[in-house]
Amino acid sequence: MPRFDLRNYPKEPGVYLMKGTHGEVLYVGKAKNLKNRLKQYFGKSGDSRPMIPHLLAQIKTIETLVVTHEKEALLLESTLIKRHQPKYNAFLKDDKSYINLMINTSHVWPRIQLIRYKKKPKEQDLAFGPYTSAFAARHLFDLMMQIFPLRQCSDEELKRRKRPCLLYGMKRCIAPCVGKCTREEYDSFVRGAIDFLRGKDDKIAKELKSKMQSASDNLEFEKAGAFLQTLKQLEQITEGRQVVFRPSERNCDALSFYRTYDEAILMQLIFREGKLVGSEHYSFYDVIAKDSELLSTLLLQIYETAPPPPEILIPFPLPQSSSLEEILSQRHRTKLKIRAPKRGEGKSLVALATKNAKATFEKERSKQELKETLLFDLMDTLKLGRYPKRIECFDTSHFFGSDLVAAMICFTDGKKESRRTRTFKICDVHKGDDYAALHQVLTRRLLRAKQEEDLPDLILIDGGKGQLHVAEAVLKELDIITSDVISLSKEKGRHDKGLREEKIFILGQSGPILLSSRSPLLFFIQQIRDAAHEKALSFHRLRRKKRVVATALETLPGIGPKKSMRLLSRFGSIKRIQEASLNDLLQVKGITKKDAERLLNYE
Repeated sequence: MPRFDLRNYPKEPGVYLMKGTHGEVLYVGKAKNLKNRLKQYFGKSGDSRPMIPHLLAQIKTIETLVVTHEKEALLLESTLIKRHQPKYNAFLKDDKSYINLMINTSHVWPRIQLIRYKKKPKEQDLAFGPYTSAFAARHLFDLMMQIFPLRQCSDEELKRRKRPCLLYGMKRCIAPCVGKCTREEYDSFVRGAIDFLRGKDDKIAKELKSKMQSASDNLEFEKAGAFLQTLKQLEQITEGRQVVFRPSERNCDALSFYRTYDEAILMQLIFREGKLVGSEHYSFYDVIAKDSELLSTLLLQIYETAPPPPEILIPFPLPQSSSLEEILSQRHRTKLKIRAPKRGEGKSLVALATKNAKATFEKERSKQELKETLLFDLMDTLKLGRYPKRIECFDTSHFFGSDLVAAMICFTDGKKESRRTRTFKICDVHKGDDYAALHQVLTRRLLRAKQEEDLPDLILIDGGKGQLHVAEAVLKELDIITSDVISLSKEKGRHDKGLREEKIFILGQSGPILLSSRSPLLFFIQQIRDAAHEKALSFHRLRRKKRVVATALETLPGIGPKKSMRLLSRFGSIKRIQEASLNDLLQVKGITKKDAERLLNYE
């Protein structure tokens, strides 16, 4: 670790970036006084946090960015973490989409819809959510359709319909399209749906019983039976629903976390209308931030796109609470309060979040321990030289030798790591030469991994002894001795899916290793191999489709292979090319006005 002259660092508030040998950002932090904060890392007393020595050993440079006040430091830190995704920062992926249940109450005949969004949702009539589990949201939607027979058709379909659809016969819709119900009857179901989503189950049950009794008194036994069926369905649903009542019936989120050494889990409990309607947890590893730093950073990330409730409960006070409130309020154009309750109901909800965080941590740790046992068994059974923490699997795909491509799938700690997935276009290889294709892909991937000091522990090849020897040759050419390699070969002529016998080849052993068709180890290896095969196949189909479309474009005078590929890269399909304007087409490199006119007239 190099020595840093801390005298030259500024005393103003700002953000610091700790970088490694190749300029990669290892950690991003904020401080009111940058110089004093950095002294805490390198001072005589040192920083006592367990992961700090691991971080300091990798630091080569430290950059600082000065800002005018703490609020700017918070925002800049969040932006830089999102951009660089440093190893030692807690980071939430922002590619998550959210699901809301929407009721368009402004329409004469409202309907319930599942709306998925990635950023902030557009303002609509009435929204419930967001629901953190897509499965739970869809299940809730299906149940509501059984209990509240509101229309499911679009507004256009509603206008066109002349007779009831199939749902009317199934008693899943009361057919407002053709006047089978009154406006009052329909509105009563709408109100029931809204009350149900707000957790007012008792109120709905009471109204259903009253209507059932009224229908029975009027000898409308069919209608009374329908109300009874709805009531039974409601009771079945609410009976198994976990409910936590808050006397105040206000909306809030309760957050807390559980951590040990360098691992942490943040638990978010979502309370709406006084009831627990959902939860979310986030797992982190190699965490070096202090508890207050970790929580303030995650608050900005959690509520970057998801709308926050009016009240956010946290386990301890944050020095930056007022700045965080201001940032989130401006971001979502709403007022909110972040507080750490010391007593009463709020404290109980935070304690519940803490309890759930610990339980989830122990559950995940148990799963991880099972994965570790599996990986140790794999290491022992296949006589590997090292623990297979990271496994990279390669597979190639082609169509009778054409459109040759390959894919790489990565599993880390026994779990698929999607961000490491790679696809490859194979160049300058004779058609059908699978060995040469594999040699090229492995060389390209491992050469880069060697340069970045990012080699996998185990390389898995889809194939037999021939493919294994290709991998062995590449490792020798690149002088790599820190990666094990195995190949997995399917048994020919068997079509019993997962129960087929497979042969595993390893270096230094002439015969294959045969595992039981029900072996967890075999299932795990097959899972990795099949994921790589599926990725290679899908990438090959995409490439072949583009080639076929490009060939079709080349039939136009003046459009050759280069122009056709540029057009497809820009627009994606012939349909979009035809829908483009003249100016849009002229923006593509090499496309003349005559070319654009021919493309617009293409049929």
